[in-house]
Order: sequence, then C-alpha cells, then structure tokens
Amino acid sequence: MIKKMSPSENDFDIPAKNCCRMVILGSTKVGKTAIVSQFLNGRFDEQYTPTIEDFHRKLYSIKGDVYQLDILDTSGNHPFPAMRRLSILTGDVFILVFSLDNRDSFQEVQRLKRQIIETKSCLKNKTKENDDVPLVICGNKGDREFYREVQGEEIEQLVAGDEQCAYFEISAKRNTNVDQMFQTLFTMAKLPNEMSPDLHRKVSVQYCDMLRTKSLKNKNKKNGGDAYGIVAPFARRPSVHSDLMYIKEKAIGGGQGKDKERCTIS
Repeated sequence: MIKKMSPSENDFDIPAKNCCRMVILGSTKVGKTAIVSQFLNGRFDEQYTPTIEDFHRKLYSIKGDVYQLDILDTSGNHPFPAMRRLSILTGDVFILVFSLDNRDSFQEVQRLKRQIIETKSCLKNKTKENDDVPLVICGNKGDREFYREVQGEEIEQLVAGDEQCAYFEISAKRNTNVDQMFQTLFTMAKLPNEMSPDLHRKVSVQYCDMLRTKSLKNKNKKNGGDAYGIVAPFARRPSVHSDLMYIKEKAIGGGQGKDKERCTIS
C-alpha cells in the first residue's frame, strides 16, 4: 500500500480565487518542457523527449494564504484540436513559446495568440465577464549561436498595444530571464510575486504538514510570513468531463458556484 503523501483538499481549503491554471503552448522542440523543468525543479535536461501532455501542480503558502498553480505542458503536435481548444478554455494564464532560430515556430505562436483571443472572447460573451487573458510570449534558445530568423520588429508588432501580453527573450538552458518572465506573468494575473521560483522557499513533499502549519500560523499576522512552495506529487490532470462541466456551468452562469471544483488535490 502506497501512502498518499499529498495533503487533502480539506487540509488546505483553497479558495477558488487562489487557484490558477497555466497553459504552455508552442511548436515541438521549442523548449516548453525545459521552461517547466526550470520553474519546478531548477534543472535542464539535455535529452529531448517529445511531450504528449504533462500536468503538474504546485502549492504555495504566501502571507498566510494557500495558492494552487496547475501547469499544463501541451504537445507541440496538437493531434486533437478539440483538446487544444479545451485547454485554452480552461486556462487562466498562458505562455507561448517559440525558438528564435525557427520562423515556423514564431508563426505558430502568432496563430496561437489569435486562437486564444478568439476562444476566450467567445466564452466571455456567454459569461458576460470582462477579464483580459494574461499572456507571455517567450523567444527561447537565446543561448545558442545561430542565424536569427525572427526579428525584433516582428515581435514588437505581435505584442504592441496589448497590456496583458509581454515578451521575454529567454534561455531555458541557462535559466536566463525565466524567473523574470514568471514574475511578470503572475503580476499581470494579479497573483503574488512570491510564486516565482526565486521568491519562495522550496520544501519537499515530506514537509506538507509544515506548509499547512505555516499557512495557519500566519493567518493572523498582518504582514504574513515567509513564502513556501511545494511540488505536489502524483498530480493528475482533471478529467475531460470535469473540464467540460466547468465550461458548461460557466457558460450558463453557474461558474461561480462550480469554480471551486477546479481547486482540488488529487
């Protein structure tokens, strides 16, 4: 029998407003998974393994409050367009990644940005919400010597006039500008900056109880305390049915009541 090490939902009682799903999109071999690895573990894997779809969850104790960040690392092949649309509909913040030496990957990011705006606008019209979508575009592989295929002027045109869209030239391999990129994304999403990798203490799964204790202890402190983060083990992506029900309820006006269901630890 394997002991379940992750804390239960009742232990943390995370409010829906403190739950966020981050969706990372882009072509194959642009470094999406490498960015996630740096964010979660501070590591870079030289060996390339194609991603089908990976789901991760990170929990935080920040100033007495608990936050949950779900991360969906998507496939660059997108063999199922309906699944990609569902990922966009259920996403709260987005990272679009292209490789600076690959024009095709930049053009894919242009298409993805349009798709996100169109898909979210459709849902917004049904829910009468007025929320902009926080989005960061990353030009990855800035550490390599190459012939640059994407010029700065083109990137500026893509982000110009959109206050909820930022651009960063990064290197997932050297971890260059990765922390700054996440800080900007969290700021746009009105989430605590302490969710960024370099602004909180990382604790292992053995210290789940400590994470909860710190949160409860700091509840009554005016300025809170230290920030802690833990990568939840055995995190599973919510089922397609759960995501579809969430979108359905949101579209017919029941999203506020159902929203908390997204903030569960499984």
